[in-house]
Amino acid sequence: MSDKTLFGHPRGLFVLSFTEMWERFSYYGMRAILLLFLLDKTNGGLGLNEGEGGATYGLYTFSVYLLALPGGWLADNVLGQRKAIWYGGITIMLGHIVLAFPSSQPVFFLGLGLVAIGTGLLKPNISSVVSEFYPEGGAVRDAAFSIFYMGINLGSFLGITIVGYLGQKVGWHYGFGAAAVAMFLGLINYRFFASKYLQEKGLYPKVNKVTSAEGNSAKVQPLTWILLAALIIFFAVMQFNGTFAWDSKKGVATSMGIICIAVVLIYFANLLFASGLSKIEMKRVVILFILFWGAVLFWAGFEQQGSSLQIFADRHSELPFNMPSSWFQNFNAFFILLFAPMVGGIWVFLERRKMNPPLLVKFAIGLFLVALGYYIMVMGAKVAVQGLKASAFVLTFTYIFHTLGELCLSPVGLSAYTKLAPKQFLSQLMGIWFVATALGNLVAGLFAGGFNEERVQKMPDMFMSIVWFCLIVGGIILLLQKLLKNWTGGIK
Repeated sequence: MSDKTLFGHPRGLFVLSFTEMWERFSYYGMRAILLLFLLDKTNGGLGLNEGEGGATYGLYTFSVYLLALPGGWLADNVLGQRKAIWYGGITIMLGHIVLAFPSSQPVFFLGLGLVAIGTGLLKPNISSVVSEFYPEGGAVRDAAFSIFYMGINLGSFLGITIVGYLGQKVGWHYGFGAAAVAMFLGLINYRFFASKYLQEKGLYPKVNKVTSAEGNSAKVQPLTWILLAALIIFFAVMQFNGTFAWDSKKGVATSMGIICIAVVLIYFANLLFASGLSKIEMKRVVILFILFWGAVLFWAGFEQQGSSLQIFADRHSELPFNMPSSWFQNFNAFFILLFAPMVGGIWVFLERRKMNPPLLVKFAIGLFLVALGYYIMVMGAKVAVQGLKASAFVLTFTYIFHTLGELCLSPVGLSAYTKLAPKQFLSQLMGIWFVATALGNLVAGLFAGGFNEERVQKMPDMFMSIVWFCLIVGGIILLLQKLLKNWTGGIK
Protein backbone atom coordinates (compact mmCIF):
# COMPACT_ATOMS: atom_id res chain seq x y z
CA MET A 1 0.00 0.00 0.00
CA SER A 2 1.69 3.23 -1.15
CA ASP A 3 1.37 6.74 0.25
CA LYS A 4 -0.75 7.65 -2.76
CA THR A 5 -3.21 4.77 -2.48
CA LEU A 6 -5.45 3.26 0.19
CA PHE A 7 -6.96 -0.20 -0.26
CA GLY A 8 -5.84 -0.08 -3.88
CA HIS A 9 -7.56 3.24 -4.65
CA PRO A 10 -6.22 6.82 -4.81
CA ARG A 11 -6.46 8.61 -1.46
CA GLY A 12 -8.35 11.38 -3.24
CA LEU A 13 -11.30 8.98 -3.55
CA PHE A 14 -11.55 8.86 0.24
CA VAL A 15 -11.25 12.64 0.59
CA LEU A 16 -14.21 13.01 -1.75
CA SER A 17 -16.09 10.17 -0.04
CA PHE A 18 -15.75 11.78 3.41
CA THR A 19 -16.83 15.17 2.06
CA GLU A 20 -19.85 13.55 0.46
CA MET A 21 -20.52 11.59 3.66
CA TRP A 22 -20.97 14.77 5.72
CA GLU A 23 -23.04 16.43 3.01
CA ARG A 24 -25.33 13.38 2.88
CA PHE A 25 -25.51 13.42 6.72
CA SER A 26 -26.93 16.92 6.49
CA TYR A 27 -29.27 16.18 3.57
CA TYR A 28 -30.72 12.81 4.60
CA GLY A 29 -30.83 13.75 8.27
CA MET A 30 -32.88 16.86 7.55
CA ARG A 31 -34.99 15.06 4.95
CA ALA A 32 -35.89 12.35 7.48
CA ILE A 33 -37.84 14.85 9.59
CA LEU A 34 -38.89 17.34 6.90
CA LEU A 35 -42.31 15.91 6.01
CA LEU A 36 -43.11 15.25 9.67
CA PHE A 37 -42.24 18.89 10.46
CA LEU A 38 -44.36 20.14 7.57
CA LEU A 39 -47.39 18.11 8.74
CA ASP A 40 -46.98 18.71 12.50
CA LYS A 41 -49.80 20.83 13.93
CA THR A 42 -49.05 20.65 17.67
CA ASN A 43 -45.30 20.82 18.34
CA GLY A 44 -44.08 23.81 16.36
CA GLY A 45 -44.33 22.42 12.83
CA LEU A 46 -45.87 24.18 9.85
CA GLY A 47 -49.23 22.34 10.13
CA LEU A 48 -49.81 21.70 6.42
CA ASN A 49 -52.27 19.08 5.17
CA GLU A 50 -50.99 15.91 3.47
CA GLY A 51 -51.47 17.23 -0.07
CA GLU A 52 -49.68 20.51 0.54
CA GLY A 53 -47.04 18.92 2.77
CA GLY A 54 -46.29 16.16 0.26
CA ALA A 55 -46.09 18.68 -2.58
CA THR A 56 -43.73 20.92 -0.56
CA TYR A 57 -41.55 17.94 0.31
CA GLY A 58 -41.55 16.87 -3.35
CA LEU A 59 -40.71 20.37 -4.59
CA TYR A 60 -37.78 20.61 -2.19
CA THR A 61 -36.26 17.22 -3.01
CA PHE A 62 -36.99 17.88 -6.70
CA SER A 63 -35.15 21.21 -6.54
CA VAL A 64 -32.16 19.70 -4.73
CA TYR A 65 -31.44 17.40 -7.65
CA LEU A 66 -32.80 19.56 -10.49
CA LEU A 67 -30.29 22.28 -9.65
CA ALA A 68 -27.53 19.76 -10.33
CA LEU A 69 -28.01 20.59 -14.02
CA PRO A 70 -27.07 24.31 -13.79
CA GLY A 71 -24.53 23.30 -11.14
CA GLY A 72 -22.85 20.99 -13.65
CA TRP A 73 -22.97 23.68 -16.34
CA LEU A 74 -21.35 26.27 -14.05
CA ALA A 75 -18.56 23.83 -13.22
CA ASP A 76 -17.99 22.90 -16.87
CA ASN A 77 -17.99 26.48 -18.12
CA VAL A 78 -17.07 28.86 -15.27
CA LEU A 79 -15.93 27.52 -11.91
CA GLY A 80 -14.40 24.09 -12.36
CA GLN A 81 -15.56 21.17 -10.25
CA ARG A 82 -13.39 21.92 -7.21
CA LYS A 83 -14.68 25.46 -6.65
CA ALA A 84 -18.26 24.34 -7.29
CA ILE A 85 -17.91 21.74 -4.52
CA TRP A 86 -16.49 24.31 -2.08
CA TYR A 87 -19.04 27.06 -2.73
CA GLY A 88 -21.84 24.50 -2.78
CA GLY A 89 -20.87 23.19 0.65
CA ILE A 90 -20.80 26.70 2.12
CA THR A 91 -24.27 27.44 0.70
CA ILE A 92 -25.67 24.18 2.11
CA MET A 93 -24.31 25.01 5.57
CA LEU A 94 -25.86 28.50 5.46
CA GLY A 95 -29.21 27.00 4.47
CA HIS A 96 -29.19 24.59 7.42
CA ILE A 97 -28.26 27.44 9.76
CA VAL A 98 -31.37 29.32 8.60
CA LEU A 99 -33.48 26.20 9.25
CA ALA A 100 -31.99 25.79 12.72
CA PHE A 101 -33.88 28.82 14.08
CA PRO A 102 -37.68 29.10 14.46
CA SER A 103 -38.96 31.52 11.85
CA SER A 104 -41.79 32.36 9.49
CA GLN A 105 -42.77 30.14 6.56
CA PRO A 106 -40.99 32.33 3.95
CA VAL A 107 -37.72 32.29 5.92
CA PHE A 108 -37.97 28.51 6.36
CA PHE A 109 -38.46 28.10 2.61
CA LEU A 110 -35.46 30.40 2.04
CA GLY A 111 -33.37 27.96 4.06
CA LEU A 112 -34.63 25.06 1.97
CA GLY A 113 -33.77 27.05 -1.16
CA LEU A 114 -30.18 27.63 -0.02
CA VAL A 115 -29.72 23.92 0.69
CA ALA A 116 -31.10 23.08 -2.76
CA ILE A 117 -28.81 25.58 -4.54
CA GLY A 118 -25.74 24.38 -2.66
CA THR A 119 -26.49 20.72 -3.33
CA GLY A 120 -26.94 21.50 -7.01
CA LEU A 121 -23.39 22.85 -7.06
CA LEU A 122 -21.79 20.11 -4.99
CA LYS A 123 -23.57 16.89 -5.92
CA PRO A 124 -22.83 16.38 -9.65
CA ASN A 125 -19.32 17.79 -9.49
CA ILE A 126 -17.98 15.68 -6.65
CA SER A 127 -19.00 12.59 -8.66
CA SER A 128 -17.27 14.01 -11.74
CA VAL A 129 -13.99 14.42 -9.85
CA VAL A 130 -14.22 10.81 -8.63
CA SER A 131 -14.47 9.66 -12.25
CA GLU A 132 -11.26 11.52 -13.18
CA PHE A 133 -9.25 9.09 -11.05
CA TYR A 134 -10.41 6.19 -13.26
CA PRO A 135 -10.05 7.20 -16.94
CA GLU A 136 -9.68 3.53 -17.89
CA GLY A 137 -13.21 2.73 -16.65
CA GLY A 138 -14.08 -0.94 -16.17
CA ALA A 139 -15.04 -2.82 -13.02
CA VAL A 140 -12.40 -0.95 -10.99
CA ARG A 141 -14.33 2.27 -11.50
CA ASP A 142 -17.56 0.51 -10.51
CA ALA A 143 -15.82 -0.70 -7.34
CA ALA A 144 -14.63 2.87 -6.63
CA PHE A 145 -18.16 4.19 -6.97
CA SER A 146 -19.33 1.46 -4.60
CA ILE A 147 -16.83 2.79 -2.01
CA PHE A 148 -18.04 6.32 -2.73
CA TYR A 149 -21.59 5.06 -2.31
CA MET A 150 -20.70 3.58 1.07
CA GLY A 151 -19.58 7.05 2.18
CA ILE A 152 -22.94 8.44 1.06
CA ASN A 153 -24.83 5.84 3.05
CA LEU A 154 -22.65 6.07 6.15
CA GLY A 155 -23.52 9.78 6.18
CA SER A 156 -27.18 8.92 5.63
CA PHE A 157 -27.17 6.42 8.50
CA LEU A 158 -25.55 8.83 10.95
CA GLY A 159 -27.71 11.74 9.79
CA ILE A 160 -31.03 9.94 10.10
CA THR A 161 -30.04 8.51 13.51
CA ILE A 162 -28.91 11.81 15.04
CA VAL A 163 -31.13 14.33 13.26
CA GLY A 164 -34.15 12.02 13.45
CA TYR A 165 -33.77 11.57 17.20
CA LEU A 166 -33.12 15.26 17.90
CA GLY A 167 -35.97 16.38 15.63
CA GLN A 168 -38.65 13.99 16.90
CA LYS A 169 -37.59 13.60 20.55
CA VAL A 170 -36.00 16.98 21.43
CA GLY A 171 -37.14 19.64 18.96
CA TRP A 172 -37.37 20.07 15.20
CA HIS A 173 -34.85 22.90 15.00
CA TYR A 174 -32.22 21.02 17.01
CA GLY A 175 -32.33 18.43 14.24
CA PHE A 176 -31.92 21.09 11.55
CA GLY A 177 -28.99 22.57 13.52
CA ALA A 178 -27.21 19.19 13.62
CA ALA A 179 -27.36 19.12 9.82
CA ALA A 180 -25.52 22.48 9.71
CA VAL A 181 -22.76 21.12 11.97
CA ALA A 182 -22.33 18.09 9.71
CA MET A 183 -21.83 20.20 6.60
CA PHE A 184 -19.28 22.32 8.48
CA LEU A 185 -17.28 19.14 9.23
CA GLY A 186 -17.44 18.21 5.55
CA LEU A 187 -16.06 21.59 4.56
CA ILE A 188 -13.16 21.25 7.00
CA ASN A 189 -12.25 17.83 5.55
CA TYR A 190 -12.37 19.20 2.01
CA ARG A 191 -10.41 22.35 2.81
CA PHE A 192 -7.50 20.54 4.45
CA PHE A 193 -7.10 17.49 2.20
CA ALA A 194 -8.42 18.34 -1.30
CA SER A 195 -5.37 20.24 -2.56
CA LYS A 196 -2.97 17.52 -1.34
CA TYR A 197 -4.74 14.43 -2.65
CA LEU A 198 -6.77 15.66 -5.65
CA GLN A 199 -3.82 17.41 -7.35
CA GLU A 200 -5.06 19.09 -10.55
CA LYS A 201 -8.25 17.09 -10.89
CA GLY A 202 -11.37 19.24 -11.20
CA LEU A 203 -9.52 22.54 -10.90
CA TYR A 204 -10.39 23.99 -14.29
CA PRO A 205 -13.59 24.20 -16.38
CA LYS A 206 -13.74 21.33 -18.86
CA VAL A 207 -15.04 23.43 -21.73
CA ASN A 208 -11.91 25.59 -21.55
CA LYS A 209 -9.76 22.46 -21.99
CA VAL A 210 -11.79 21.20 -24.92
CA THR A 211 -11.95 24.48 -26.79
CA SER A 212 -8.25 25.24 -26.28
CA ALA A 213 -7.35 21.74 -27.52
CA GLU A 214 -9.49 22.22 -30.62
CA GLY A 215 -8.28 25.76 -31.19
CA ASN A 216 -11.77 27.29 -31.36
CA SER A 217 -14.93 27.57 -29.33
CA ALA A 218 -18.17 25.76 -29.98
CA LYS A 219 -20.68 27.60 -32.14
CA VAL A 220 -24.38 27.56 -31.35
CA GLN A 221 -26.21 25.67 -34.10
CA PRO A 222 -29.45 26.92 -35.72
CA LEU A 223 -31.24 23.78 -34.52
CA THR A 224 -30.49 24.80 -30.93
CA TRP A 225 -32.43 28.03 -31.43
CA ILE A 226 -35.30 26.14 -33.07
CA LEU A 227 -35.50 23.71 -30.15
CA LEU A 228 -35.38 26.57 -27.66
CA ALA A 229 -38.19 28.36 -29.50
CA ALA A 230 -40.28 25.16 -29.50
CA LEU A 231 -39.76 24.85 -25.75
CA ILE A 232 -40.88 28.44 -25.14
CA ILE A 233 -43.97 27.95 -27.32
CA PHE A 234 -44.84 24.76 -25.44
CA PHE A 235 -44.60 26.58 -22.11
CA ALA A 236 -46.77 29.42 -23.42
CA VAL A 237 -49.46 26.98 -24.61
CA MET A 238 -49.44 25.11 -21.29
CA GLN A 239 -49.83 28.38 -19.41
CA PHE A 240 -52.54 29.70 -21.75
CA ASN A 241 -54.73 26.56 -21.62
CA GLY A 242 -54.53 26.36 -17.83
CA THR A 243 -52.40 23.22 -17.58
CA PHE A 244 -49.89 25.07 -15.42
CA ALA A 245 -51.31 25.96 -12.00
CA TRP A 246 -49.46 28.25 -9.59
CA ASP A 247 -52.13 28.85 -6.91
CA SER A 248 -51.20 25.92 -4.64
CA LYS A 249 -48.11 23.95 -3.67
CA LYS A 250 -49.52 20.85 -5.36
CA GLY A 251 -50.22 22.81 -8.56
CA VAL A 252 -46.72 24.27 -8.54
CA ALA A 253 -45.20 20.81 -8.04
CA THR A 254 -47.19 19.32 -10.94
CA SER A 255 -46.33 22.25 -13.22
CA MET A 256 -42.65 22.02 -12.38
CA GLY A 257 -42.70 18.32 -13.22
CA ILE A 258 -44.11 19.03 -16.69
CA ILE A 259 -41.55 21.79 -17.25
CA CYS A 260 -38.70 19.52 -16.18
CA ILE A 261 -39.74 16.70 -18.52
CA ALA A 262 -39.96 19.14 -21.44
CA VAL A 263 -36.53 20.64 -20.67
CA VAL A 264 -34.91 17.18 -20.48
CA LEU A 265 -36.41 16.13 -23.82
CA ILE A 266 -35.16 19.31 -25.50
CA TYR A 267 -31.75 18.96 -23.84
CA PHE A 268 -31.25 15.43 -25.16
CA ALA A 269 -32.52 16.44 -28.61
CA ASN A 270 -30.03 19.31 -28.72
CA LEU A 271 -27.22 17.09 -27.45
CA LEU A 272 -27.93 14.43 -30.07
CA PHE A 273 -28.50 16.59 -33.13
CA ALA A 274 -26.88 20.01 -32.53
CA SER A 275 -23.72 19.34 -30.53
CA GLY A 276 -21.39 17.87 -33.15
CA LEU A 277 -21.23 14.41 -31.60
CA SER A 278 -19.74 11.45 -33.44
CA LYS A 279 -21.94 8.45 -34.26
CA ILE A 280 -20.46 6.48 -31.38
CA GLU A 281 -21.13 9.36 -28.98
CA MET A 282 -24.69 9.70 -30.28
CA LYS A 283 -25.38 6.00 -29.65
CA ARG A 284 -24.03 6.31 -26.14
CA VAL A 285 -26.21 9.35 -25.48
CA VAL A 286 -29.24 7.29 -26.56
CA ILE A 287 -28.27 4.71 -23.91
CA LEU A 288 -27.99 7.53 -21.35
CA PHE A 289 -31.46 8.72 -22.39
CA ILE A 290 -32.92 5.25 -21.70
CA LEU A 291 -31.07 5.01 -18.39
CA PHE A 292 -32.46 8.40 -17.43
CA TRP A 293 -36.11 7.34 -17.71
CA GLY A 294 -35.45 4.02 -15.99
CA ALA A 295 -33.85 5.97 -13.14
CA VAL A 296 -36.83 8.38 -12.94
CA LEU A 297 -39.22 5.50 -12.32
CA PHE A 298 -36.83 3.78 -9.92
CA TRP A 299 -36.41 6.90 -7.79
CA ALA A 300 -40.14 7.64 -7.91
CA GLY A 301 -40.63 4.32 -6.09
CA PHE A 302 -37.47 4.28 -4.01
CA GLU A 303 -37.75 7.83 -2.66
CA GLN A 304 -41.13 7.11 -1.11
CA GLN A 305 -39.07 6.30 1.99
CA GLY A 306 -39.12 9.98 2.96
CA SER A 307 -42.76 10.51 1.97
CA SER A 308 -45.43 7.79 1.78
CA LEU A 309 -43.32 5.15 3.54
CA GLN A 310 -42.53 7.69 6.28
CA ILE A 311 -46.26 8.36 6.74
CA PHE A 312 -46.89 4.60 6.83
CA ALA A 313 -44.14 4.17 9.44
CA ASP A 314 -45.47 7.02 11.58
CA ARG A 315 -49.16 6.09 11.47
CA HIS A 316 -49.55 2.43 10.53
CA SER A 317 -46.44 0.53 11.64
CA GLU A 318 -45.24 -0.93 14.91
CA LEU A 319 -42.34 1.04 16.43
CA PRO A 320 -40.00 -1.34 18.27
CA PHE A 321 -38.58 0.08 21.53
CA ASN A 322 -40.58 3.27 20.91
CA MET A 323 -37.98 4.40 18.39
CA PRO A 324 -38.56 7.55 16.26
CA SER A 325 -40.51 6.58 13.15
CA SER A 326 -37.90 8.37 11.00
CA TRP A 327 -35.38 5.69 11.99
CA PHE A 328 -37.05 3.28 9.57
CA GLN A 329 -35.34 5.32 6.85
CA ASN A 330 -32.05 4.19 8.36
CA PHE A 331 -32.68 0.61 7.27
CA ASN A 332 -31.73 1.53 3.72
CA ALA A 333 -28.40 3.06 4.75
CA PHE A 334 -27.65 0.11 7.06
CA PHE A 335 -28.35 -2.42 4.33
CA ILE A 336 -26.24 -0.42 1.86
CA LEU A 337 -23.27 -0.61 4.23
CA LEU A 338 -23.95 -4.33 4.68
CA PHE A 339 -24.49 -5.30 1.04
CA ALA A 340 -22.46 -2.75 -1.00
CA PRO A 341 -19.08 -4.50 -0.61
CA MET A 342 -20.67 -7.81 -1.58
CA VAL A 343 -22.47 -6.43 -4.64
CA GLY A 344 -19.37 -4.49 -5.76
CA GLY A 345 -17.33 -7.67 -5.37
CA ILE A 346 -19.87 -9.64 -7.40
CA TRP A 347 -19.54 -7.18 -10.32
CA VAL A 348 -15.73 -7.50 -10.24
CA PHE A 349 -15.96 -11.32 -9.98
CA LEU A 350 -18.35 -11.50 -12.96
CA GLU A 351 -16.25 -9.02 -14.96
CA ARG A 352 -13.16 -11.23 -14.61
CA ARG A 353 -15.14 -14.18 -15.95
CA LYS A 354 -16.71 -12.07 -18.73
CA MET A 355 -20.16 -12.59 -17.22
CA ASN A 356 -20.85 -9.04 -16.00
CA PRO A 357 -24.49 -8.17 -16.91
CA PRO A 358 -24.98 -5.25 -19.35
CA LEU A 359 -26.03 -1.85 -18.03
CA LEU A 360 -29.66 -2.12 -19.06
CA VAL A 361 -30.01 -5.57 -17.49
CA LYS A 362 -28.77 -4.21 -14.17
CA PHE A 363 -31.32 -1.39 -14.43
CA ALA A 364 -34.13 -3.86 -15.11
CA ILE A 365 -33.09 -5.98 -12.12
CA GLY A 366 -33.17 -2.83 -9.96
CA LEU A 367 -36.74 -2.08 -11.03
CA PHE A 368 -37.88 -5.67 -10.45
CA LEU A 369 -36.48 -5.56 -6.91
CA VAL A 370 -38.35 -2.32 -6.18
CA ALA A 371 -41.52 -3.99 -7.45
CA LEU A 372 -40.93 -6.89 -5.05
CA GLY A 373 -40.46 -4.46 -2.15
CA TYR A 374 -43.74 -2.73 -2.93
CA TYR A 375 -45.58 -6.03 -3.16
CA ILE A 376 -44.58 -6.53 0.48
CA MET A 377 -45.98 -3.04 1.20
CA VAL A 378 -49.27 -4.11 -0.43
CA MET A 379 -49.52 -6.91 2.13
CA GLY A 380 -48.65 -4.51 4.96
CA ALA A 381 -51.24 -1.99 3.74
CA LYS A 382 -53.93 -4.69 3.81
CA VAL A 383 -53.20 -5.06 7.54
CA ALA A 384 -53.28 -1.29 8.07
CA VAL A 385 -56.69 -0.83 6.41
CA GLN A 386 -58.14 -3.11 9.11
CA GLY A 387 -57.10 -0.56 11.71
CA LEU A 388 -54.15 -2.64 12.94
CA LYS A 389 -50.45 -1.77 13.12
CA ALA A 390 -48.40 -3.55 10.48
CA SER A 391 -45.39 -5.52 11.68
CA ALA A 392 -42.04 -3.72 11.58
CA PHE A 393 -40.85 -6.58 9.36
CA VAL A 394 -42.98 -5.19 6.50
CA LEU A 395 -40.84 -2.07 6.15
CA THR A 396 -37.69 -4.02 7.03
CA PHE A 397 -38.06 -6.46 4.13
CA THR A 398 -39.24 -3.69 1.81
CA TYR A 399 -36.03 -1.81 2.50
CA ILE A 400 -33.92 -4.94 1.97
CA PHE A 401 -35.26 -5.41 -1.56
CA HIS A 402 -35.17 -1.68 -2.31
CA THR A 403 -31.55 -1.52 -1.17
CA LEU A 404 -30.54 -4.43 -3.38
CA GLY A 405 -32.32 -2.71 -6.26
CA GLU A 406 -30.49 0.53 -5.50
CA LEU A 407 -27.13 -1.27 -5.56
CA CYS A 408 -27.98 -2.77 -8.96
CA LEU A 409 -28.98 0.59 -10.41
CA SER A 410 -27.60 3.67 -8.67
CA PRO A 411 -23.79 3.22 -8.39
CA VAL A 412 -23.81 1.41 -11.74
CA GLY A 413 -25.83 4.22 -13.36
CA LEU A 414 -23.61 6.86 -11.80
CA SER A 415 -20.54 5.09 -13.15
CA ALA A 416 -22.19 4.56 -16.56
CA TYR A 417 -22.86 8.27 -16.98
CA THR A 418 -19.19 9.05 -16.31
CA LYS A 419 -18.14 6.36 -18.84
CA LEU A 420 -20.58 7.08 -21.67
CA ALA A 421 -20.89 10.88 -21.50
CA PRO A 422 -18.95 12.90 -24.11
CA LYS A 423 -16.11 14.43 -22.09
CA GLN A 424 -16.97 18.04 -22.90
CA PHE A 425 -20.48 17.48 -21.49
CA LEU A 426 -19.53 15.31 -18.51
CA SER A 427 -20.67 17.55 -15.66
CA GLN A 428 -23.81 18.57 -17.53
CA LEU A 429 -24.78 14.94 -18.03
CA MET A 430 -23.94 14.19 -14.40
CA GLY A 431 -26.43 16.96 -13.67
CA ILE A 432 -28.97 15.24 -15.94
CA TRP A 433 -28.44 12.01 -13.99
CA PHE A 434 -29.45 13.84 -10.83
CA VAL A 435 -32.41 15.44 -12.62
CA ALA A 436 -33.75 11.86 -12.89
CA THR A 437 -33.56 11.71 -9.10
CA ALA A 438 -35.26 15.13 -8.98
CA LEU A 439 -38.24 13.95 -11.01
CA GLY A 440 -38.47 10.76 -9.00
CA ASN A 441 -38.52 12.74 -5.75
CA LEU A 442 -41.20 15.07 -7.09
CA VAL A 443 -43.42 12.13 -8.00
CA ALA A 444 -42.74 10.59 -4.58
CA GLY A 445 -43.88 13.78 -2.84
CA LEU A 446 -47.03 14.11 -4.94
CA PHE A 447 -47.83 10.43 -4.39
CA ALA A 448 -47.59 10.93 -0.61
CA GLY A 449 -50.29 13.61 -0.85
CA GLY A 450 -52.82 10.77 -1.30
CA PHE A 451 -51.96 9.28 2.09
CA ASN A 452 -54.51 11.08 4.23
CA GLU A 453 -56.74 9.52 6.85
CA GLU A 454 -59.77 9.57 4.54
CA ARG A 455 -58.03 7.41 1.89
CA VAL A 456 -56.52 4.68 4.06
CA GLN A 457 -58.60 2.02 2.26
CA LYS A 458 -56.87 2.88 -1.03
CA MET A 459 -53.34 2.21 0.25
CA PRO A 460 -53.05 -1.37 -1.11
CA ASP A 461 -54.09 -0.25 -4.61
CA MET A 462 -51.74 2.73 -4.51
CA PHE A 463 -48.76 0.54 -3.64
CA MET A 464 -49.82 -2.06 -6.22
CA SER A 465 -49.78 0.59 -8.96
CA ILE A 466 -46.05 1.07 -8.30
CA VAL A 467 -45.50 -2.70 -8.57
CA TRP A 468 -47.06 -2.80 -12.04
CA PHE A 469 -45.21 0.27 -13.32
CA CYS A 470 -41.84 -1.13 -12.24
CA LEU A 471 -42.53 -4.56 -13.75
CA ILE A 472 -43.67 -3.13 -17.09
CA VAL A 473 -40.83 -0.60 -17.47
CA GLY A 474 -38.25 -3.17 -16.33
CA GLY A 475 -39.53 -5.55 -19.02
CA ILE A 476 -39.30 -2.84 -21.68
CA ILE A 477 -35.69 -2.08 -20.68
CA LEU A 478 -34.82 -5.77 -20.99
CA LEU A 479 -36.21 -5.79 -24.54
CA LEU A 480 -34.24 -2.65 -25.41
CA GLN A 481 -31.06 -4.32 -24.17
CA LYS A 482 -31.41 -6.96 -26.89
CA LEU A 483 -31.96 -4.31 -29.57
CA LEU A 484 -29.15 -1.96 -28.45
CA LYS A 485 -26.61 -4.41 -27.02
CA ASN A 486 -23.74 -3.09 -29.19
CA TRP A 487 -24.36 0.62 -28.65
CA THR A 488 -22.26 1.00 -25.50
CA GLY A 489 -19.07 -0.02 -27.28
CA GLY A 490 -18.44 -2.84 -24.83
CA ILE A 491 -18.69 -0.61 -21.75
CA LYS A 492 -20.49 -2.24 -18.82
